[in-house]
Amino acid sequence: MERRRFGRTGLELSVLGFGAGAVGGLMTKGAAADQERAIALAVDRGINYIDTASTYGNGESERNLGRVLKALKPNIVLGTKFRLKAADRSRVAAFIAQSLDESLKRLQRDHVDLLQLHNPMVARDADDNMAVDIALNEVVPALQALVKAGKTRFIGFSGVGEPPALLKAVESKSFDTMQVVYNALNPSAGGAMPKGAPGLDYGRVLERTRANDMGTIVIRALAGGALAGTPDRHPLAMQVVPPIGSAPDFAGDVARAKALEPLVKESGSASLTEMAQRFVISNPNVTTMLVGYSTLDQLDQALAAVAKGPLPAATLSKIG
Repeated sequence: MERRRFGRTGLELSVLGFGAGAVGGLMTKGAAADQERAIALAVDRGINYIDTASTYGNGESERNLGRVLKALKPNIVLGTKFRLKAADRSRVAAFIAQSLDESLKRLQRDHVDLLQLHNPMVARDADDNMAVDIALNEVVPALQALVKAGKTRFIGFSGVGEPPALLKAVESKSFDTMQVVYNALNPSAGGAMPKGAPGLDYGRVLERTRANDMGTIVIRALAGGALAGTPDRHPLAMQVVPPIGSAPDFAGDVARAKALEPLVKESGSASLTEMAQRFVISNPNVTTMLVGYSTLDQLDQALAAVAKGPLPAATLSKIG
């Protein structure tokens, strides 16, 4: 599988990553044997980045990954995340250190490769939404202390929240990596916002991460599953998925996804989902794309999609 330079970290990541979150649900609610088979298949086929968080399944994702990684002992890059509530703002450094220690215990490891702030970043602090100034002035020093302590190699943040705040975080050069919302329904992280499209304009942030030598992890590559073109959900998957940066509701995203179906055959793709995944990896400023899995078949399909490579230029021009 193709690997791409992960910004200034010096790592090279597979262009397809393994998302262990609750949207897909395999690593939070799946059978233990299926979880182990999925990770084994992913590693065998060249995936070397796995992404989790302390909040996924209230720690179940990390626990299950810890068990599987201990059994398989694969050579992978592992990232996890933490989230602070309003009550945690008075003890930012202590909370982050405690959260990481708890994550490491669940993961059965002494360090992770990447530790990421998971709060939406905004201008004005309010509970789950974190003011970017707090992130830069309090969270970053706490993370740097954990790097110095050897508990994480690199630090990053989830690129959700208000685009001006996200861009400020990028330009601060404080973080090694960013998780970027980028998909065929909202391609504004990689180019111009399509005329009349709903959602947030991420201001070509992928160009700014490249200029600042940051690694990029694309999230919401399938818009929470909407780019399958159906509202149907697998039983393991999160049944209600609020959109991030796209339409006001999931049904609106599904409708817009279905409007892209005429491009599937033209692009040489086997499905709308495959076309959407190939769209993301077509951008050279993307390091790796996370997909959340409910089944091994979905993992197989994602592997087949990236094996086909980027979309034709003609199709890309029609998506955005």
